[in-house]
Amino acid sequence: MAVHQSLKTRWLKLGMAVALGFTLAACQADEFVSSGPKHLRPVSASIKEKMQELGMKAESPIMIRIYKEDSELEVWKQTKSGRYALLKSFEICKWSGELGPKIKEGDRQAPEGFYEITPALMNPNSSYHLAFNMGYPNKFDRAYGRTGSHLMVHGACSSRGCYAMTDEQIQDIYALARDSFRGGQRSFQVQALPFRMTPENMVKHRDSEHFEFWKMLKRGTDHFEVTKVPPQIGVCEKRYVFDATQVVEGVPLNAVGKCPDLDVPDAVEQAVAAKERKDEEKFNQIVASIERSEERKKQFAAIFGSDEETAQKTEGDAATAPVTVAAAPAANPAGEPAKVTAPASASEAIAAIATNSDQRGGKPEAERLGVPTATAFAPEAKKPSDEGGFFTRFIPTFGLIGGDDEERSAPDPALAAAPAPQSKPDAKP
Repeated sequence: MAVHQSLKTRWLKLGMAVALGFTLAACQADEFVSSGPKHLRPVSASIKEKMQELGMKAESPIMIRIYKEDSELEVWKQTKSGRYALLKSFEICKWSGELGPKIKEGDRQAPEGFYEITPALMNPNSSYHLAFNMGYPNKFDRAYGRTGSHLMVHGACSSRGCYAMTDEQIQDIYALARDSFRGGQRSFQVQALPFRMTPENMVKHRDSEHFEFWKMLKRGTDHFEVTKVPPQIGVCEKRYVFDATQVVEGVPLNAVGKCPDLDVPDAVEQAVAAKERKDEEKFNQIVASIERSEERKKQFAAIFGSDEETAQKTEGDAATAPVTVAAAPAANPAGEPAKVTAPASASEAIAAIATNSDQRGGKPEAERLGVPTATAFAPEAKKPSDEGGFFTRFIPTFGLIGGDDEERSAPDPALAAAPAPQSKPDAKP
């Protein structure tokens, strides 16, 4: 009996040991996957869940949008409908320079423009966890003689000309790009923008040296806004053209040469034009409001002095005081000079100024103030300014990294094994 009990105990212990071994093996396998080669790790569980909610396949195409002013990087991904939807917004850890394009090597400016990222630009061996080269300078940049190299989106949260993310963020961004290449995407587009291209922001930065350049970028983003498909990008006459094809086939685009006859699909062209008209109207309304406010401040200063606090106080009085327009004085039969009655209060005087300001000459306020009526966002053939003068905040730079000093990209061996995608037609403006 004692022998039987002893054998039973041994078998029980052996079974527990085997079960524990399998458990440890499973844990080690999971650990290996999560800590294996960084360029082969899967996307995080939270992003997988979000893709399922939005009806996105793991290997469907992606597009990236960067907003300097907001310090945000957005990953958009194709849905089952063929249109793109926002998958994830990442906070950019650091970017260097100011609002405005990169001009020359060593200026520590992060690029702005439209860039195409191919598998060859992915760097699995980056010293900053993972990275991809933005492909700066592109055809547009080279048309203006702009210089610089190895401008990256990478980890390590430190930048000197690049867009730096945390290691955890770049891990997911890299994995999403890698999977899209495996699914057959030949390249993904990066739209590097100074800010969200709203009428409010365009007004805010309308005096910048780079305004014409930003108007051109806005037109490209408008194409995406109305189609939810990344626009085809071309360059001719030293400007970007979007979703355009050559009327005469076989005529190549020359970045510095004259644009050939180009055609944009009617539906796209009409939708973009409608959006531009709406944005232009909003732009002009905001500018007119600013102009009226500035003129009234000048009038207050002329009456009450240039003291800013006094002007603000009296402007507040005018905003709350009832506006009364006095009737014109009756003719004096005796030919005596008409008497002018002084206003009873400062508020009354200011209200009269405001009323006369809006009714002077019977002209619309926007016209009287000289608000421009030309389209604020229509494409122009003017070349973007390459000079300095920026409206922005400074981003602190730390570490020795990025920009012109970043390591060169090495092709990802994991991507070399991906099935060769079908050739994508060249961008036709």
